[in-house]
Amino acid sequence: MIAPLTRTLDRGAMILLGVLVAAAVLVPLSNLALPPSSSLHVPTYLVALFGKYLCYALLALSIDLIWGYVGILSLGHGAFFALGGYAMGMYLMRQIGTRGVYAHPVLPDFMVFLNWPELPVYWYFFDHFWYAAIMVVLVPGLLAFVFGWFAFRSRVTGVYLSIITQALTFALMLGFFRNNFGFGGNNGLTDFKDILGFNVQAQGTRAALFAISCAALTLGFLLCRAIVTSKLGKVLVAIRDAEARTRFLGYRAEAYKLFVFTLSACMAGVAGALYVPQVGIINPSEFSPANSIEAVIWVAVGGRGTLTGAIIGAVAVNYAKTTFTSGVLAPYWLFMLGGLFIAVTLLLPRGIVGTWQWWMERRRASVGAAPALPRAAPGAAE
Repeated sequence: MIAPLTRTLDRGAMILLGVLVAAAVLVPLSNLALPPSSSLHVPTYLVALFGKYLCYALLALSIDLIWGYVGILSLGHGAFFALGGYAMGMYLMRQIGTRGVYAHPVLPDFMVFLNWPELPVYWYFFDHFWYAAIMVVLVPGLLAFVFGWFAFRSRVTGVYLSIITQALTFALMLGFFRNNFGFGGNNGLTDFKDILGFNVQAQGTRAALFAISCAALTLGFLLCRAIVTSKLGKVLVAIRDAEARTRFLGYRAEAYKLFVFTLSACMAGVAGALYVPQVGIINPSEFSPANSIEAVIWVAVGGRGTLTGAIIGAVAVNYAKTTFTSGVLAPYWLFMLGGLFIAVTLLLPRGIVGTWQWWMERRRASVGAAPALPRAAPGAAE
């Protein structure tokens, strides 16, 4: 099973996987094994920061799967990311127990503060990790399935679908801001203590979460690569380029779109679940449509329809965000981000990786065509 999959990987994909595997081993090792005085030591705060970048990369990968290969531009994928994060946050809140401010054995602190009489039904079983892990995938996937069922069967496409997805995440943001929803209101969920019995702030836990994020991104990339290089992937590209013709050939385009959209939402949910314990908080601002639009910019900068470009774009843009928002340029970051998107759209419409692949293909084509000219001479002489 592994051999057919590795045959579909090009050089860029192999390099990316090699970098992820090396990072999963070397970064935790340099954090835990080397003393802080060593020049090769990676501080714990950088481990958490890099782990956050990997979660963003997995989110970008999920967007590239539907936008780059099916043509579905979702401006609300941050909703699935946030739902996965809230599912993990609910588990982490249940682990606090009597160590909270109000020392209530069952109710989280915000519920005690708001005078909730008992734990809501939808919080039941979140004290079990296996249940939370299922909800991380099930809740975003179920929402995407229901949404996609009505949207794709109604033949909603293009900008109209993008607007509806944006409205979906905005509606969820407004709902989660309400205190009576039972998710902490505008403060969200925070003050986490343990995950699977390990201190979530401990150095070893941070390193383990980073390695798990690397593994999740690697598996997500391999899954997407297996899909887009299969017969299913060819159908998806056909739907992207000519949906009406694909329907005419007998393919149920809405079924294919629904499957990929739901899978993409599940991947975004996993990214959100890994994001929360590394950041230490989840609140309704994660539902903001601006976050979903920013994730689309990551994919556009890296190169949609390439998979590797989505990962590179997410890491590069967020590294730039971390750098520029910590200095005198912080008030101008959004202007810089918008300018970057405009520049990429006008100058590099294929994105960084897409432009590189296009340039390499042209170079190989020109090199391959050059020897063909002398061969025509004998034929002409005859």
